[in-house]
Amino acid sequence: MLRGFTPPFTPKGTASLVPPPPWHYAGWLLSVAFECDPARAAGFVPTPLGAATGAGTIHFADWQATTDGSELVDPVQAQYRETIVLLDMRRPDGTVANFCPLIYVDQDVSLLRGLLQGWPKKAGSTWITRALPLEHPAAAPLRAGTRLGASLAVKDRRLVEARLTLTGRPGRALGFAARPTYGTVGWPDLTAPERPPELRFVRPTVTGRTEAGWHEATAELAFLDAPREELSDLGLRRATEASAGFLGITVTGATPA
Repeated sequence: MLRGFTPPFTPKGTASLVPPPPWHYAGWLLSVAFECDPARAAGFVPTPLGAATGAGTIHFADWQATTDGSELVDPVQAQYRETIVLLDMRRPDGTVANFCPLIYVDQDVSLLRGLLQGWPKKAGSTWITRALPLEHPAAAPLRAGTRLGASLAVKDRRLVEARLTLTGRPGRALGFAARPTYGTVGWPDLTAPERPPELRFVRPTVTGRTEAGWHEATAELAFLDAPREELSDLGLRRATEASAGFLGITVTGATPA
């Protein structure tokens, strides 16, 4: 009998890339809200879910994740960095939510875990300034005037650059930390490759949220052209708001849209 929640399926099941939820996450986030071309954003948001507003958020995250705590003593299983692109959309009931069209990560475990949640992850390299609890030139302490940076590269090409400066004032949660976020699940069937995948829209079920307060920042943001990437097609206009902070959440499953 073969066992496992995801491939590979083996006699013990311990080689399975992703165990079943709950999945616990804690991380450091730099979040930048932005304006883009509403007409271009509309093409990224599925009509049944809602209508793009021309606003969005990009998160740069340095995460640590676990199921039963065992990953924390084997950090290669727990740690990863990712860049999350979200678009604001107005739902049919008039509420505002997020849709995730693009997301990039540097860990295979996180990549597959994201695909199961409707987060369309692919490989990318994210770098992010860490704020450390020290009064030291290299610590980037959380106070007015501290400068932070983040970048994303995909297949060796720089795709995103961000620069933040802390104002010293309290900030607020942005993006998926502020509103429900929806994504797309869909897999092709190679026994019928002529048929496109059947897409389903889902929202991760999140519990156990905790945070340590958000720090307001001003920001500069750039989306750069790269072969086979479509992020710059959004027609970025400007960064509108930014914050930095720590967040913990638990994902227990997903809910159909």
